[in-house]
Amino acid sequence: MTAPNDRNNDGGVPVPTTPAGASSTAPAEYPPASPAGRGMFGNQGTGDVSGYGGLVRQRQPIEEAARPYGSYFDEVRDALEEAYPDFGDAIEKVVVDRGELTLHVRPERIAEVCQVMRDDLALRFELLSSVSGVDYLGAERRLHVVYQLTSMTYRRSVRLEVAVSAEEPHVPSVTAVYPTADWQERETYDMFGVVFDGHPALTRILMPDDWEGHPQRKDYPLGGVPVEYKGAEIPPPDKRRSYQ
Repeated sequence: MTAPNDRNNDGGVPVPTTPAGASSTAPAEYPPASPAGRGMFGNQGTGDVSGYGGLVRQRQPIEEAARPYGSYFDEVRDALEEAYPDFGDAIEKVVVDRGELTLHVRPERIAEVCQVMRDDLALRFELLSSVSGVDYLGAERRLHVVYQLTSMTYRRSVRLEVAVSAEEPHVPSVTAVYPTADWQERETYDMFGVVFDGHPALTRILMPDDWEGHPQRKDYPLGGVPVEYKGAEIPPPDKRRSYQ
């Protein structure tokens, strides 16, 4: 190897030099381990290299936004409030964060709100882009279902969100309003265990039909199945050593 700045005094030709720290007998020497280099996210405990072990993140409280919201958000709220007489009872709070509008809806009212959001001429949210789940472990209503609505008429987007407990994880299905919710609600049921009442065929879509539990819940065991690969057995994530 050559160091680009090491040149002789004759014609500026690079002179071969030995890299600092290199050894002819061990070209791939590793530096000694340090506590900061073990595991992920500074984890010093279980040897879990997935990043979950010992990693705790405090959830910030979700605050009600104050008006005016800005952008088109005030128009959306006013239009929904005018078109939906039960707005005050159905909408728990309105949140504006990072330039996005989220309406927190009582679970039993989600299908009604979606119907108004789709059909009212001042709203026209014709497309349900996605239905997904979130598990806020530790909260009383820890299981959240998030609906991303898009208005192709007005080029706007709004998020609806409902929250239920793990003991009563029931939410009305919105497939009658948005047919695209069919497989998305199935996936949310499969991964989080939210039961969508009124769904035409609420079955698992990713895991086998006889699978026990819901893998994306935060209290689902990390674990895994040992895998044999070319004669070597790879243990589950919670049984692996901590890499340096």
